[in-house]
Amino acid sequence: MAEKNYIIVDNAGLHARPSTKLVGAVSGFQSEVLIDYNGKQVNLKSIMGVMSLGIPKGAIIKVIAQGEDAENVIAAIDEIVEKEELAKIE
Repeated sequence: MAEKNYIIVDNAGLHARPSTKLVGAVSGFQSEVLIDYNGKQVNLKSIMGVMSLGIPKGAIIKVIAQGEDAENVIAAIDEIVEKEELAKIE
């Protein structure tokens, strides 16, 4: 298992475009990947699940990956959030 916290810095929060990028980044991995925000966890491979959280700017989210490629999942998310300037790694 691997997990990491991120602070959302995008002015619009985790809206449709960045959510789609995150889902795309993890969908090819075998690990189960969850995003935890405000006491709720959803599958990070589900765009509808991610959007349902309504994550605003300044929110702290946790990504939890469980499986053989969990470390690679976190590395892929790190790459996307830095490239797209979506979040700071906490």
